[in-house]
Amino acid sequence: MIVYGLQTEQRTEPLGLGETSPRLSWKLRDARRGAAQSAYRITAAARADDLDTPARLLWDSGRRAGGETLLIDWDGPALRSATRYHWRVEVWDDTGAPAATAQTWFETGLLHREDWTAVWIGRDPVALPPVDPPTDDDLISPGPAEAALYLRHEFRLARRPVRARLHATARGVYEPYLNGERVGDRELAPGWTEYHHRIQYQTYDVTEQLRTGDNTITAVVADGWWSGYVGFDPRRPARHYGAAPGLLAQLVLDFADGSQRVIATGGDWTESDGPVRSADLMMGQYVDARRGVTGNRPVAVLDTAPGPLVAEPDAPIRVVTQLPAVSVDRREPGRFVVDFGQNLVGRIRLRVHGGTAGRRIVVRHAEVLADGEPYTLNLRRAAATDTYVSAGGDGEVFEPQFTVHGFRYAEISGYPGELAPGDVTARVLHSDTPWTGTFDCDDPAVMRLHANIGWGQRGNFVAVPTDCPQRDERLGWLADAQVFAPTATRNADVSAFFARWLRDVVDGQDDDGAFRDVAPIIAFEREGAPAWGDGGVIIPWLLWRTYGDRRTLERCFDAMTAWIDHIHRHNPGLLWQHRTGNSYGDWLQIDADTPRDVLATAYFARSTQIVAEAADVLGRPSARWRQLHAAITRAFQDAFVGDDGSVKGGTQTAYLLAIGFGLLPPALVGDAVAHLAADIENRGNRLTTGFVGVPLLCPVLTDHGRADLAYALLHQREYPSWGYSIRHGATTIWERWDGWTDHGGFQSAAMNSFNHYSLGSVGDWLYGRVAGIDQTAGSVAYSELLLRPTPGGHLTRAHAEQETARGLVACGWSREDDRLTVTVTVPPGCTAELHIPTSDPGGVHEGTVPAAEADGVLRAEPEATGLALRLTSGRYTFTA
Repeated sequence: MIVYGLQTEQRTEPLGLGETSPRLSWKLRDARRGAAQSAYRITAAARADDLDTPARLLWDSGRRAGGETLLIDWDGPALRSATRYHWRVEVWDDTGAPAATAQTWFETGLLHREDWTAVWIGRDPVALPPVDPPTDDDLISPGPAEAALYLRHEFRLARRPVRARLHATARGVYEPYLNGERVGDRELAPGWTEYHHRIQYQTYDVTEQLRTGDNTITAVVADGWWSGYVGFDPRRPARHYGAAPGLLAQLVLDFADGSQRVIATGGDWTESDGPVRSADLMMGQYVDARRGVTGNRPVAVLDTAPGPLVAEPDAPIRVVTQLPAVSVDRREPGRFVVDFGQNLVGRIRLRVHGGTAGRRIVVRHAEVLADGEPYTLNLRRAAATDTYVSAGGDGEVFEPQFTVHGFRYAEISGYPGELAPGDVTARVLHSDTPWTGTFDCDDPAVMRLHANIGWGQRGNFVAVPTDCPQRDERLGWLADAQVFAPTATRNADVSAFFARWLRDVVDGQDDDGAFRDVAPIIAFEREGAPAWGDGGVIIPWLLWRTYGDRRTLERCFDAMTAWIDHIHRHNPGLLWQHRTGNSYGDWLQIDADTPRDVLATAYFARSTQIVAEAADVLGRPSARWRQLHAAITRAFQDAFVGDDGSVKGGTQTAYLLAIGFGLLPPALVGDAVAHLAADIENRGNRLTTGFVGVPLLCPVLTDHGRADLAYALLHQREYPSWGYSIRHGATTIWERWDGWTDHGGFQSAAMNSFNHYSLGSVGDWLYGRVAGIDQTAGSVAYSELLLRPTPGGHLTRAHAEQETARGLVACGWSREDDRLTVTVTVPPGCTAELHIPTSDPGGVHEGTVPAAEADGVLRAEPEATGLALRLTSGRYTFTA
């Protein structure tokens, strides 16, 4: 047995942990059939070596019987600020024998307000020369007031510290440096949160960057989300959070003799001019390399209170990979269009050869081409333009650091000489959520779809789960997030990412209990629409089911119930027809119009059902919510369901909601499925579903005996379909089915993103039913697997692996002639219900042994569609 994947608060070796009662987790790997953990012991100490000395342990849990490995509460002494803790887990296997050990560490940040002595500093506007204020149309004007802050402080050390930590954050986005060397690898720190409630600070280990003698700490700070363009509100002078950026930083030095020195931002710092003349997340960055960092103006103390600081609780934004240019097309002297072969999110790194001082090189970004030229109309007001003014000389490198673009193509103008492919690279960045899932099959189009889904997730998980990364919007829409979240959990470990974002969702709730359409709140003050506001209920429940995150469910529960009370209070008749916010309906459905009251009432029922189930988990009274759910279901049936199983509106999404949310009398489910199937077939196996209907489409069909139709939709290449966009070059998921069509060209530039993950929510079905990885209704964090591989369509094989919270789960199948082979992996301590589709249940074998007699098979039951096996942990290969 191997213990691996140790985490503290769902992170690996977190530096600067802010949770005073962290939770500890680990995973197990063992190929033996029936392998399981029977007991564990956690020990903790101040030093790694002390874990071997009982007298020096800070905490010893003692041997605890049981197989639990997830989110075990720290039960040691109260944690101290800025302290590293080492912990070890020992496990005993199913035989009671010692099996394995592993150890790791976490380090706390500044846990108490009094730990902070730093004050907020920034530019003193009085010290700047007078300039005309920028107008609404002056989007990227470089000028003294728009230039990035260059903040600096010098200090001298008589000796090097044995330990040094920099705790820093910004109102804006920042990069810190020590002695001219960049600190850390975070991008766009501190990220975007509901700044009125929380500003995240980061902790860096800078011990090796300090030296005896003179030292310099600097930071470059730009507007970011704090005072730059955010959303599609053009009124930049109004600013959403503050008028100008600022910095808060505290360098804590510990010396060998036990003494400590703190160097903190204050009035003794200086502010300088520098090469970054303007920087905006949406508009781009303007760099004049001729300008050095000059001048030492006094800073302004902006605020002496640290404000609502919290330690960064999840993975930061990082540059995670880079892509070379696929082609460089010279259009005219000095102007080139570069294709990176993939729609991505990030920026470019450009090497300039032979530049002369003052030469201006302009980089524009686009997702697609129109008539061979970069198409930028769909960016709306986002300029997405970076400018570099050369200092002259050879080998200059331009890479903006305070902006982010969604693009596949880059137009580079003003470049001296010829641009070689090796001189330009795309740098891909996103929140560095660990990638946990893989899917594989033998259909290149399906694999391209899977890749498009993954790239859409990467590009839109930048600080918050955004809707799109390229135009002037990039907001955390709740509906987009909740419909895609099940797919996101397959691809990556998004536990901490979503838990952190949910704090913004809850903080955005209004006094009447309404969640909003977006979080953090920008541009939309109104109450959330059906399916949008419901994200505040659905996602906490998903984190419980997927990761066993009870704490987040607890923290969200009161807000969840307040949302249901808000809907019920304004809709006592139980049909959600009033106070529906903007009521988007089945957003961007195609050739269909799902009635809004059908959709809204279905979500009212679903969210109420989730609240009832969450109440049971948390030990809260649930009868009220169960009764309300039953009453909403009856009201839905009375108002919208016909005696023949028809549902008001007759659209695919109307049927999917009624069937998928369990709102129909059991006797009418088959009829409703028939209506749904008929609509799809009558359209030539084409869908009409929008954002709300898509995640239910293939799962509902598969679960009700029409996997053939689900596969027909998957393989469909004509409009509208996933295959149609792929056939026309899509490398990410489009916002709308008709983003571009043969018959209409581009859709309206007013709303036409080519990187928008919502319609990629089919990814959950690829993992869950095509390959077959799922969990039973009563399972938490994949403790009891439900493995249902579903051969079909043009595929002859499919396989998925998912690194779940308890360990690696794998399931796959292959067909050759009339022989089906199914392979599965069940982690130690878990069980699985495996359903093998076959017309001959008695002919299922593992090797030469009948499946019912195979080692690790606890139960075998013939079914109408195959054989159901109950398995212990281990690896299995069955043939049928």
